[in-house]
Amino acid sequence: MSLPDLATSGPAIPQIPIGSWADHLVTWLKFNIGVLFDGIKSVVETVVSGLSDALIAVPWPVMILIFILLGLWLRTWKFAIFALLGPLLIVSMQLWDDAMMTLALVIVAAAVSLVLAIPIGIAAAQSAWVSRIVKPILDLMQTMPQFVYLIPAVILLGLGPAPGLVATVVFAMPPGVRFTELGIRQVNHEVVEAGEAFGASPWKVLLRIKLPLSLGTMMAGVNQVIMLTLSMVVIAGMLSAPGLGQDVVGAVSQTDVAGGFQSGLAVVILAIVLDRLTAGLGERAAPEARLARRARALKRRQAKARGASTDAAPAAKVNA
Repeated sequence: MSLPDLATSGPAIPQIPIGSWADHLVTWLKFNIGVLFDGIKSVVETVVSGLSDALIAVPWPVMILIFILLGLWLRTWKFAIFALLGPLLIVSMQLWDDAMMTLALVIVAAAVSLVLAIPIGIAAAQSAWVSRIVKPILDLMQTMPQFVYLIPAVILLGLGPAPGLVATVVFAMPPGVRFTELGIRQVNHEVVEAGEAFGASPWKVLLRIKLPLSLGTMMAGVNQVIMLTLSMVVIAGMLSAPGLGQDVVGAVSQTDVAGGFQSGLAVVILAIVLDRLTAGLGERAAPEARLARRARALKRRQAKARGASTDAAPAAKVNA
């Protein structure tokens, strides 16, 4: 028996037209609530273009200074040097405006992803059945090829930053949900029981105990969301979204090795800066770091108090 015969042997199984159902759903959405998607497209384009114009309007030395100050505050002086040299390299490659457009798209996409992901993660952490429903959906969102999202997005939203942002949000949102749920579930049950014993309502327990103690893990999720958002800029560039992704796509279409390498290097520099800054912010937001800062502040106050008491003792003896 030949291989084709083996492949077609066995009982016949009726074909399930899942693809046709998806096509009918997208067509129904386009013709029945297309006005809603037109409004979403208008809002996304307005926000992204406005933020891009605002970032481009800031002189590049000022923006680099902001990166350096954030690097000194959140990381070390070594990273601050990279925060100086990396953006300077982007400026020297004449890609600063495109990098700011990409940064605007990343900020908007990450903000939308987190606004959707954090409440879902909180609900999943608070309810077991919500978690069971959400997990397979998140698995589907993470494992489905990104280009599959672009087909309905382009049909419903057309070209521009809007379909790229929607596909980016779908791809980048799952880590935010997972890390939020994980952080809340890892909170010590004894601390939660202590709050409940003192009469705190479930809402206050969530806001004043669970969320503050899970902030470090949640910030790790924020970091992952931003990195996944940045990884989608090239795909967004295929849909005419402005920025470095469009430069990479143009270089590929024209077989421009130099332009492609420069645009890719600019994406790498921007990714490293955002990754280190958000990771540093997550480390500072961790409960252990906050407790360590409070302990150091308390030690400084105690040292000052001891110094003041020792200075006051000789003065008291002289007066006596």
